[in-house]
Amino acid sequence: MGFVVSKAVGAAVTRNLVKRRLRHLARERTALLRPGTMVVVRALPGAAEASYDELGRELDRSLEKCGVEVNSQADHAAETGSSR
Repeated sequence: MGFVVSKAVGAAVTRNLVKRRLRHLARERTALLRPGTMVVVRALPGAAEASYDELGRELDRSLEKCGVEVNSQADHAAETGSSR
């Protein structure tokens, strides 16, 4: 997965925080992707104010729109707190 976090998201500290959160969330979901799949995630300015859980839900929603079946594995990890 690749990430695009422009200056519109915020200052460097904010952009880096968003990137770290997205990388961690993506790491949990890479097993859901077919081998060889490439995904580019573009963070919008609202990502700066979004919580970790909100970013996770949006990432899941986006993956589902692309045809990736987001199963309870990612949901379970989020509920148990093992994702942080």
